[in-house]
Amino acid sequence: MIKLWGRANSSNVQKVVWTLVELGLAYDRVDVGGPFGGTSTPEYRAMNPLGVVPSLEDGDVKLFESNVICRYLVSAHGAGSALLPQDPAGRARVEMWMDFQQTSHNRHQTVVFQGLVRTPPEKRDMAAITAAIAELNKIYGILDDRLSRQAHIAGDIFTLADVAFGMHAHRWLSLEIPGRADLAHLTAWYQRLCARKAFADHVVGIPIT
Repeated sequence: MIKLWGRANSSNVQKVVWTLVELGLAYDRVDVGGPFGGTSTPEYRAMNPLGVVPSLEDGDVKLFESNVICRYLVSAHGAGSALLPQDPAGRARVEMWMDFQQTSHNRHQTVVFQGLVRTPPEKRDMAAITAAIAELNKIYGILDDRLSRQAHIAGDIFTLADVAFGMHAHRWLSLEIPGRADLAHLTAWYQRLCARKAFADHVVGIPIT
């Protein structure tokens, strides 16, 4: 049985759960992190030296980093799945956008989410939040432009590139964010994601906290 360590409201844990459900894989999720604690124990740090979530155990395989875990799940258990193409060029296109989410998008989204959701109004750094929103408008604008020409981020087929961005887009479009750009193609793509049961159940159906 695959074991996933991490709380249900973590965006990175949601990414992995979404992948597991799309692949039809049985798994056991253990609440750790945030109010649950449990990430500072020697046993957990042996799996994940940073003490963050998620972590995955699959037999003798122990992994951290959500995008790596998602790629592993498809490679190990989803032979033939369109989530990660087998041809080198197709796979590289998907992984390119997954890395783009991690390297160019994630730090700005973290500033906005932590600032507007997890910081009391009187303690917010609104200059930093406003600057991060401006950067996210550019990044989501890049996605909007792509989605004006194709159904999904890496092409016309749903892939891990959509998984990497999906739960972040849910937060971006669901929260009250001052100065957020109105991007019609991004919104239409998000609505298509909402029609997927795995996304509806394990992302949209989880309170944003």
